[in-house]
Amino acid sequence: MNRNYLILFLFSILVTVSGLASLPPVDRDESRFVQATKQMVETGDYVDIRFQDASRYKKPVGIYWLQSAAVALSGEGAQAPIWVYRLVSMLGIALAVVGIGWTGTKLFGANAGLAAGLMMAAIFATAFEGRDAKTDAMLLACCVAAQGALAQVYMAARRKQPVAGHLPWIFWIAQGLGILIKGPVAPLLSLLTAAVLFAFERDWRWLLNLKLVRGVIVVLVIVLPWLVLISLKSGGAFFQEAVGKDMLNKVAQGEESHGLPPGFYMLTYSLFMWPFGLIAVGAGLQAMNRFWDDPRLRFCLAWYIPFWLVFEAIPTKLPHYVMPAYPGMALLIGWLLTLPADKANAPLKRWQTWLWWATAFGLGLVAIGLAVVCIAAPIYVGKTFSWWSIPAAIAALVTGYLAFPRQLQVPIGRIAAIAVGAGITFSLLFGVIAPSLKPIWLSPAIKAAVDANRPCDTTVLASSPYHEPSLVFLVGTNTVLTDVEGVAKHLLGDPACALGLAPVKQEQKLNDLLAGQGKSAKRLTEIDGLNYSSGDKLALGLYRVAP
Repeated sequence: MNRNYLILFLFSILVTVSGLASLPPVDRDESRFVQATKQMVETGDYVDIRFQDASRYKKPVGIYWLQSAAVALSGEGAQAPIWVYRLVSMLGIALAVVGIGWTGTKLFGANAGLAAGLMMAAIFATAFEGRDAKTDAMLLACCVAAQGALAQVYMAARRKQPVAGHLPWIFWIAQGLGILIKGPVAPLLSLLTAAVLFAFERDWRWLLNLKLVRGVIVVLVIVLPWLVLISLKSGGAFFQEAVGKDMLNKVAQGEESHGLPPGFYMLTYSLFMWPFGLIAVGAGLQAMNRFWDDPRLRFCLAWYIPFWLVFEAIPTKLPHYVMPAYPGMALLIGWLLTLPADKANAPLKRWQTWLWWATAFGLGLVAIGLAVVCIAAPIYVGKTFSWWSIPAAIAALVTGYLAFPRQLQVPIGRIAAIAVGAGITFSLLFGVIAPSLKPIWLSPAIKAAVDANRPCDTTVLASSPYHEPSLVFLVGTNTVLTDVEGVAKHLLGDPACALGLAPVKQEQKLNDLLAGQGKSAKRLTEIDGLNYSSGDKLALGLYRVAP
């Protein structure tokens, strides 16, 4: 059993590690997070959260502390490269995978836990989030720990067995850490699970085994000190921003151009659960047909369905929002392994069969789509052919084929083969192919140009109109994000050392602005590329005041 946990941990690391260093900082969320952490390290202020001079109070401090710890352990200081910050996310996914293995083992047996863990280590959602230095990977770890403990407390009550003393501690510590990472998401998941179980069983007394009063005190001890400090530091602005604007706006209306109608997560399911989406749906449908007979199935369905429905109803939608629900489906894949073949592959109802085939279509579409992207992206974006595209495309197609089972119950060996195929696909896609698309990685190209043409050690760059957070992270916290007039003013303010970035097509305007002071701009180099955040093609010149 312990060997299985080690296998899952190492496999998760292996799936995620490729691309950790080679993939440049991704705009915009990741770069905002890592820049805010970088400023904590630069200033030594580990209470306030800022991006340059602006407060960043959308999320609590937990992820910034963890990333700061990674930076400190690296010994690199504020100049730590992006992979150091991403170590936290890689670890978060690995801990979540082990937690799912632990929960599956306790509910359904060792093979079931291994299957559930392999699935969660090798789906698109966790492969992406494990390489992205944000909150969601570590949040998943907290959610899995809390839900795993809750599941075991629930089953002990159903079996009329004593509750292991460590389970309430795990539950409440995970809730406290989850709140410090991303606010109310982890508590919401557990509350929805417990509420649905109560709706079906009309029994809430098992929740008393969680030691509620003691547990709330544990959560307050974890969360309250920082909340007090940030309240004093910000004068209450943190709560206005995080709760009044960020959270309530997402619930009331689509925020940041992410407002989408219900059904979005159903449409994106096949991609973010690829390649295990079809196998998970088959297991989930069988579980729905017999959940009255097995409280373990009720718990897994109560983990997944209500959380998914709530987030379908919230106007603001991003694919990773429903990731904490995915383990509920992973556990059901493990459960199906424990049944005799005739029961595991019992015929589905007509509507369930239609849903299964619709998901099968999604599986095939994503497999073909990934293969096409692996081959076409270097040709279309980079104007070159990558030989790595061939094994990546083959891996995607073979994995998709293996993930299309002839029956609902999929043996553990085939699940492992699918997970390995997905791991190869993601390692090549995120670790080799995506980093090779040089035209979309403008910020690293700008940093290289600045380093090659830096006239002084104290040189500061002013940039217009390219304002992506990755530029600030790579080039420096003091980078000035402005317009062409601001670039001219910046160059005139320090003609010996300052550098400016502006569109080549506005070079004449820049010169006209400098001419008033008897100066002119010298173009040192040109950086051409695509800003994937806005879709704009850019031809940027790097300028200094001509001697």
